Amino acid sequence: MKKIILFLLINALLFPLCTTVQGKKKKVRKEDKTVVLQLTEEQQRKYDYFFLEAIRMKEKKEYATAFGLLQHCLEINPNAPSALYEISQYYMFLRQVPQGQAALEKAVAYAPDNYWYSQGLVSLYQQQNELDKAVTLLETMVTRFPAKQDPLFNLLDIYSRQEKYNDVISTLNRLEKRLGKNEQLSMEKFRIYLQMKDDKKAFREIESLVQEYPMDMRYQVILGDVYLQNGKKQEAYEAYQKVLAVEPDNPMALFSMASYYEQTGQKELYQQQLDTLLLNKKVAPDTKINVMRQIIVENEQSTAKDSTHQVIALFDRIMELDQDDPQIPMLYAQYLLSKNMEPEAVPVLEQVVDLDPTNKAARLMLVSAAVKKEDYKQIIKVCEPGIEATPDALELYYYLAIAYHQAEQTDSVLSICSRALEHITPDTRKEVISDFYSIMGDIYHTKKQMKEAYAAYDSALVYNPSNIGALNNYAYYLSVERRDLDKAEEMSYKTVKAEPNNSTYLDTYAWILFEKGNYAEARIYIDNAMKSDGGKSDVIVEHCGDIYFMTGDVEGALGYWKKALEMGSESKTLKQKIEKKKFIAE
Repeated sequence: MKKIILFLLINALLFPLCTTVQGKKKKVRKEDKTVVLQLTEEQQRKYDYFFLEAIRMKEKKEYATAFGLLQHCLEINPNAPSALYEISQYYMFLRQVPQGQAALEKAVAYAPDNYWYSQGLVSLYQQQNELDKAVTLLETMVTRFPAKQDPLFNLLDIYSRQEKYNDVISTLNRLEKRLGKNEQLSMEKFRIYLQMKDDKKAFREIESLVQEYPMDMRYQVILGDVYLQNGKKQEAYEAYQKVLAVEPDNPMALFSMASYYEQTGQKELYQQQLDTLLLNKKVAPDTKINVMRQIIVENEQSTAKDSTHQVIALFDRIMELDQDDPQIPMLYAQYLLSKNMEPEAVPVLEQVVDLDPTNKAARLMLVSAAVKKEDYKQIIKVCEPGIEATPDALELYYYLAIAYHQAEQTDSVLSICSRALEHITPDTRKEVISDFYSIMGDIYHTKKQMKEAYAAYDSALVYNPSNIGALNNYAYYLSVERRDLDKAEEMSYKTVKAEPNNSTYLDTYAWILFEKGNYAEARIYIDNAMKSDGGKSDVIVEHCGDIYFMTGDVEGALGYWKKALEMGSESKTLKQKIEKKKFIAE
């Protein structure tokens, strides 16, 4: 009787604690006995206000304020999952892992139905290498969230790392129940059984996959491959032959049979099998590509001297067939280029662009080969149809403009640059746009349309203020016209600073200084130009003579003028300078 009374007294004492805490109501979850506070309407209103304000401060990146507001939320409701989760992220950011982990564990305890809280805690456990805790939580999640597959895959990863193979198999079986029997799961079970030294169950697993999908020949080939990889050659042969009896052109089985012949040392049959596969029009190009890639890899690892010749011979035999797909020719061209056989690759690349005019990569390879040979006619031949097939390929416009320039087709250069600029997008690199305007500036200068030339250079420098070529040409043409020399000097100085050993840029800067009457300084830069291979240019040599004359070195000037004449200078005043032994402006 005393025990009953004592029990009732204890319950009477505990009952108020179970219903109120500092004026707040609370309830107990039946499933986990977690106490959840029940706030009054006023308390809930305050909590919601401060929590939403914390989120707003977080979005404004006022993290300190947000952190303080979250702490205030937890003063109102210490068991609020949303505030606990949010504040845990701050603790993690501050690298206060114990506090962050404690807050996150509470968030999961008070909101066990929130998948993302649990997933976050699992990730934290894994980061902290607390794998047993992660496993416990994941097993709970598997039951609580049956529609989610990630917990099972996470378990699979952890059990594999712990080498708990029985648990791995169990988890794979659970996944199989949810997802159905499939190749990936069966292959993984096969691999695990092999690690467990249980060959019988391993092969039974793949055999069960075949039984599950008896009409899918792919699984039967996989079974044969598994046999072959594990030394069961006769079983592998029988599996492949079974497939080929039903589907004589099955590419997987044909290739696997080739592997079988290779592994059993039957080289002639291996070669015949490859021919059957690669010279078979019924085999899809994708399959042939995969086979050829594997053959290339194997040959690269081979020590045989003629391995490259063997691959090329095989490609040539395939190419003898009528090709209606560009994949094989493209792979062949890439292989030839990798072996530095560019001349042999060119006709193959031409076949690629014939089959697929939109193949920009192949066309650019052809352009590269033509550029190396300085064959501007070939560049035009490749690029003209290229811009029609791929009008957004700005690289082709660029090379075509250069080729037209070499061919002295000035109107075509302007036309192609204008067309290129019609296809620029917000994603187009500014440097590319600048280069097109720079080319146009050069052409307008050639045509003596100086107003248009300077406008084009201005545009080039708007898009790329560091366009060295545009800066140099713009500055030099201004100096020749003896106009805007301060602007010209400023632009030219940028080029000299960027490339202090470039004789062309040094000459331009020296000449601008000459036109401004700064002869002593001009001589310093023209001397530097001459030291930087400037002596190979008759224009620079003549400028050197002009500058030397203005600094009082008449003999030096005559020497450079005569040298320029010997080099074939077409200067209109050069002969007069030599005869009269003085500078004469053009």
